Amino acid sequence: MKPKVIFIHGMFQNPKSWDAWVTYFDFLGYEVHAPAWPLHEGAPADLRANIPRGLGSLNLERVYHHYRDIVRASVEQPVVIGHSLGGLVAQLLLAEGLVRAAVGIASVAPNKMLALDWGFLRNSASITNPFAGDEPYEMTPELFHKNFANTLSREESDLAWDAYAVHESRQVLRDILGEQGEIDMERPHNPLLLIGAEKDEIIPASLVRRNAHAYQDARSHHEYREFTGRGHFICGEPGWEEVATSVSNWLEGHLSAVRS
Repeated sequence: MKPKVIFIHGMFQNPKSWDAWVTYFDFLGYEVHAPAWPLHEGAPADLRANIPRGLGSLNLERVYHHYRDIVRASVEQPVVIGHSLGGLVAQLLLAEGLVRAAVGIASVAPNKMLALDWGFLRNSASITNPFAGDEPYEMTPELFHKNFANTLSREESDLAWDAYAVHESRQVLRDILGEQGEIDMERPHNPLLLIGAEKDEIIPASLVRRNAHAYQDARSHHEYREFTGRGHFICGEPGWEEVATSVSNWLEGHLSAVRS
């Protein structure tokens, strides 16, 4: 029997970003769930028009505990698949021994791992700007195209922004540099797959690769794969099916490799 799969969205998105993946994995016979972060439930357009009260103070600890509670409520350990900051949450759940396997796509890295990449530095500084306080970061069509959907035409990007983009808490990203973003990379863990996107302007593929290779336990499976020509919107841009198929094939091959 196939395990439950829980999808974890990243910043500036909500569960709608996983709609196609949910349909795909449901077709493959998985029990599929895509729960929202706190304050991220609803239609993206509504969330943009009416920013949820308290969004600016949402932090990484609250997001992580939200998913930890969901995972712990499962009868059997699920698989988690996370995008961007959701990929970091997936790694944190894996490190705590709560999931059967984890996949991080264009994942934020733990342990204060940074990249000397202009896109990464530009985006990180803009979002975490301490002078902005708890004011939510508003994702505009221009910023979405420049950073998320840079491999799409502007028309395609604007359609994706309208369908999927939401405004976001700055504090969640700030917190990755604190204790909440730390993982013991020497401990044994269940199977982990990290996927990088060659054209990613937010999380460069080189950082995802370094994240994957930082895991030290030789008995535990950790793997890196990279997709060429893809941006940070890798899970939604044309060709997402190739990524989803790669993930499903990896799961089929490694679910039996769970450590006892």
